[in-house]
Amino acid sequence: MTAAIFYHPEAYTTSGPKLMGRNAAGESFLRGYLTHSRTTTFWAQVQAPEHAHHFAKTVQAAGRHEPVKAVDKNSLAALEEAGVVYYPGPGIGEHAFHRAAYGHGAWSLCGITHTTSSATAMDALANLITAPVQPWDTVICTSTAVKNNVERLLQAQVDYLQDRLGVTKLVLPQLPVIPLGIHTQDFVFNSNQKAAARAALDVDEDTLVVLFMGRLSFHAKAHPLAMYQALESAAQASGKQVILIECGWHANDFIANAYAEAAKLACPSVRVVTLDGRKADDRHTAWGAADVFCSLSDNIQETFGITPIEAMAAGLPVVVSDWDGYKDTVREGVDGFRIPTTMPQAGLGGDLALRHALEIDTYDMYCGHTCSLVAIDVEATTQAFTRLFASPELRRQMGEAGRERAGQVYDWATIIPQYEALWAQLNEMRREQANDIKPLAHPWPARMDPFHAFASYPTQVLTPQTVLALVDASVDVALQRVAAVRKLAMVDFAKLVLPTEEEVAVVLEAAAAGPRSANELVAGVPAERQAFVFRGLTWLLKLGLLKVSSSSGS
Repeated sequence: MTAAIFYHPEAYTTSGPKLMGRNAAGESFLRGYLTHSRTTTFWAQVQAPEHAHHFAKTVQAAGRHEPVKAVDKNSLAALEEAGVVYYPGPGIGEHAFHRAAYGHGAWSLCGITHTTSSATAMDALANLITAPVQPWDTVICTSTAVKNNVERLLQAQVDYLQDRLGVTKLVLPQLPVIPLGIHTQDFVFNSNQKAAARAALDVDEDTLVVLFMGRLSFHAKAHPLAMYQALESAAQASGKQVILIECGWHANDFIANAYAEAAKLACPSVRVVTLDGRKADDRHTAWGAADVFCSLSDNIQETFGITPIEAMAAGLPVVVSDWDGYKDTVREGVDGFRIPTTMPQAGLGGDLALRHALEIDTYDMYCGHTCSLVAIDVEATTQAFTRLFASPELRRQMGEAGRERAGQVYDWATIIPQYEALWAQLNEMRREQANDIKPLAHPWPARMDPFHAFASYPTQVLTPQTVLALVDASVDVALQRVAAVRKLAMVDFAKLVLPTEEEVAVVLEAAAAGPRSANELVAGVPAERQAFVFRGLTWLLKLGLLKVSSSSGS
């Protein structure tokens, strides 16, 4: 079972000026999907024609030759054939409203969590409670930690609605846990490549290289002070020369200078090398040169954390914080070490949330303030580094264990079949249960039919029984007037909603025989177009070509 991919090029590339985790995850997913999917047709839902062309080229560039079908907002009904739509974010609620016009059982929706701490993401998740999502929809959670976060948010929204409105019925999407994947073969480096990488950084065999890979942001990714302090202590205790590679990118000079200042103070004996993580060559150099990987994430914007898995695939022992998705991926004492973390108890962060909600603090400051109150155990980190620095055998054992785990559990070859199995399950559930849904007259209340929403505005409403009569003496005169009026800019702009010339002729011919009900006037139009032309009778009234007969009972 496959899915239509909601495709915007920006969401699936790392070539932009700001490399964010969601971009890396999107690019990796799409490559994995195009490599391992068993589909016979590739579907995409797009917002612009150029996105459809870009998707088709991407499919072809991946060496896939199956047909490509694109759906835009003018052809959403075609998604019923695809069966499932995959969105690279958690906000499937708005798409559930889009689907409502075609029936809640027309297709399934599949979203995924990335960052869940932003206002946009939190609002999107909270809105799932009141959006017309169904049991055959899903939001994939990339870790057990983020699933718990999503469940807490949903429960808080439920509590609010129960208190406010007495809500008793809830319909929620599924929340399965499926991790992100990687292409493990990308992180295999032979001895010659490793030697070349170390030579490029002027690193000898006896020097230990520790790598941090990721965005260099102390307020929105991982505060580096715990790593700096532990590296300094471990270097002193081991007597080893230690180099720290920070491979990522700083958002601005202020942040770059802050990193340099902190490293100078906290780890003066450790040589710090900064590489640009947006450049493939720099990333390869960093992976190839490293002996140990470290990522002490302490930030609520993190939900999974892909770099420890990449490090495991590269055969590196890892030192990570016991935080969010790292709890799922890294086995303590097997693939590396998970360092204990501490945060304040619930009830002590309401001011942080309120400052963010009122936009006193930016999102970056909200994350930065919060992570400033999350602690990484520096002593435990020091002990982990010291043990790894002292034992090449321990580094080898943990590296091999991690490489095996990455290949067996986190390669896209394993993950994509989980996605497709989930999509098949959603499809089956939808087929079995969708018919039980009673359709509402107004499935999207905030976007109602304007002729219902504003029904009190006119003097009268056109009904099938409304009697209409031709104004002009003959059909020929009326048709000439229609042809002339259609050329006016103030008329032509609305051509999308107007009857065709042929349909107008059918109506006027019927009216020429004398006053007729609206239903009788459209009887000669093909059945599938009668409702459209019936509505258009008001346009003919508007132009003065028809008039409401005095004998009308409306």
